Order: sequence, then C-alpha cells, then structure tokens
Amino acid sequence: MKTIPIAIVDDHTLMSKALENMIAENPQYKVVMNHPNGEDFIEVLEKTANLPAVVLMDINMPFKNGIETTEWLSEHYPDIKVIALTMEDDEKVLIKMLKAGAKGYLLKDMQPSILFQAIDTVFEKGSFYTDFVAQKLLKVKTEDLKNQSLLSELKEREIEFIKLACSELTYKEIADKMCLSPKTIDGYRDSVFIKLDIKNRVGLVLFAMKHNLC
Repeated sequence: MKTIPIAIVDDHTLMSKALENMIAENPQYKVVMNHPNGEDFIEVLEKTANLPAVVLMDINMPFKNGIETTEWLSEHYPDIKVIALTMEDDEKVLIKMLKAGAKGYLLKDMQPSILFQAIDTVFEKGSFYTDFVAQKLLKVKTEDLKNQSLLSELKEREIEFIKLACSELTYKEIADKMCLSPKTIDGYRDSVFIKLDIKNRVGLVLFAMKHNLC
C-alpha cells in the first residue's frame, strides 16, 4: 500500500490540527509538514528531502497567502499538487487559485470522504473538482462567452465611442473628436446602450473598465 505524504498550510491552528489528526487515522496518508503560512512552509520545504505529494492549502493567510504560495510551488515544485481548502466560495478567488496552479478546490465544510477522494484523485490523476467548483467554472465560462459575444457585436467606431465616453468629454465634444455630428453620436450611444443592455453613461464606463477598453 502506497502512503501519500501530505502537507497542511493553514493559519487556523485548530483546523490544521484537526485535519492532521483525521489524516493520521488512515494509514494510506501521512502528514509530513504542517505550517501556519506560506512563508514558513516554503522555508522548510527548501531544506527538506521529505517532500509532500499533496498540499492542503488555505487561501487567506498572513505573510504569504495561498495564491502566492501556490504560484511559487507551480514554478519551483510543479510535481507537488495543491488542493485549496477554504471557506471562500467566490468565483474570483476560485479562478485566481486555479490559475495559480491548484489542482483542486474544497470548502472546509466538506465531508471527510470528499477530502480523501480529492487527495487520491489529485495524486493519481492530477486534478479534482467537486460539482460546486464545476458549476462555478461553468458560470464563469458562460459569462466570458456572453461578454465576448457582446464585444463582437460592437463596431469599430462604437468601440472608439465607448473609449471616449470614459473621458470627461461631453457627447458634443466626442462628436467633434470623432469628426461626426452630435446626432450620429446620439445614434452610437443608443445603439451601444441597447447592445450592452445598459441604461446610462455610468454603466457604459463600468462595462469599458471591466473589458479594458478605458
């Protein structure tokens, strides 16, 4: 029977100790490291030959958080698999952690059986995502596709208008800048508002900021 070496990186002492005790009850797994933040973990990791195969990584930690630590691991120890273990269910945090190199993402209120399933799957196959994560990723992907579709519907001059609308220029000044009549600019404005389903210039600026148009 192969024993999987595991590291726990979590600044919540009770949580990390409870995890270690639970894992210790199963002979298939062995906790070889347990540290309260990424900085301490990296310092010890660089000095040891007893490397973990899987890291249970908290996200919000002092000194070096889970995202930063996972990025560092991806660069220096790419064979070590990271499973994010957190209370965060925010899509942005999820995406940042996965982009940093995490191979799994679990909420701390999951069942122990799910944790062991995740460790086994990540160790053997490389990645593990619960239905919760899959749904979050699908939602993000759907929103990205929707935004790409919206951008593709905009004409070149409409995009130019949006960029200028992010400035302090009035619509009349934008018309002068684009060498167009105010009536034509009004047409661009109304068309863009309809295409992007927004009601005013503030909404237009927010859309432009989100998509790096201004």
